[in-house]
Amino acid sequence: MKNYIEIIRDLREDNDKTQKEIAEYLGTTQQVYSRYEKGENEIPVRHIIALCKYYNVSADFILGLK
Repeated sequence: MKNYIEIIRDLREDNDKTQKEIAEYLGTTQQVYSRYEKGENEIPVRHIIALCKYYNVSADFILGLK
């Protein structure tokens, strides 16, 4: 089972988006978003919700529960 770190990276890559584009959507910097994908920073719940809406997936999917 994948963890959310792999899932958010896969979603971004599958949608041909850059870290910078996703970071701008979330209202953060590319450096902060990069840390989410590396697992150096935990992603805040508000960003998980925003990514669910952006990619049209459930939080269970992003969190690797489904």
